[in-house]
Amino acid sequence: MTALPLIRSAEVAAAMASDTPVVALESTIITHGMPYPQNLEVARQVENDIRGAGATPATIAVIDGTLHIGLDDAQLEALAQAKSVAKLSRADLAACMATGGTGATTVAATMIAAQLAGIEIFATGGIGGVHRGAENSFDISADLMELAQTRVTVVAAGAKAILDVEKTLEVLETQGVPVIAVGQDSFPAFWSAHSPLKAPLRMDRAAEIARAHHMRGQMALPGGQLIANPIPADSEIAAEALAPIIAQAQADADVHGIRGKAVTPYLLQRIFELTEGRSLTANIALVRNNARLAAQIASELVTLTRETGS
Repeated sequence: MTALPLIRSAEVAAAMASDTPVVALESTIITHGMPYPQNLEVARQVENDIRGAGATPATIAVIDGTLHIGLDDAQLEALAQAKSVAKLSRADLAACMATGGTGATTVAATMIAAQLAGIEIFATGGIGGVHRGAENSFDISADLMELAQTRVTVVAAGAKAILDVEKTLEVLETQGVPVIAVGQDSFPAFWSAHSPLKAPLRMDRAAEIARAHHMRGQMALPGGQLIANPIPADSEIAAEALAPIIAQAQADADVHGIRGKAVTPYLLQRIFELTEGRSLTANIALVRNNARLAAQIASELVTLTRETGS
């Protein structure tokens, strides 16, 4: 049987060989989230945040058909400047690899790759979810089903605020995904720290989250956990200020007939324009905050695994 084309970077391979914490990172934020060179600067910042918190970053991407678990700096820079990079989810990850393509991983694809590589903690900005108007379009992100079946804990600032967050939480509940808010009772609203929605679960410490992840493994429960980590208060945009902006962006998307995979990048770009760049500044702050928490959880999980021998 042909070996899976998967390569760990030297840094990631060394960390895993020495049983030290590793945190997975997606790559669509680099290729589809912001322009060069800002995308490269942020990618380096986030990786260094994880290193500073005592873990090793593993940015994941497909390059020329090979699944890379961790990128060296030259690969990171090349990806940041690459054109026509595929945006990969569960449906097209294998096809991209089979045809020798290059693609950036979404939340769902990153979870799959992390599990293949033996990485249990993943930091991102926000997950995908149920789009507004999904009762007509059936536009629901594959991220939600991935959380239900792939045993990786995902640290995010909630679901992207452009989504129907209430329906997103309903789907996660139906799929049996633990949704855990960190340090508060309300579910974070991505660019805003709070929403009117109550989080299903609350935990205040990284050690508790690591224990919950470990317990699910002992019980052989499929699926991961969604850790909803609120954006730092000094970086947030008030929800009441964002609401009309999101409504305007959605109306613009409807007018232009934006559908499918194009919806999220269009809305994020339009909101960036309408907030005069504040949404991107907040996005960077929340991603870095999530990376630091993910590193703490990964460290606690390594300690717990050593103590229990499992």
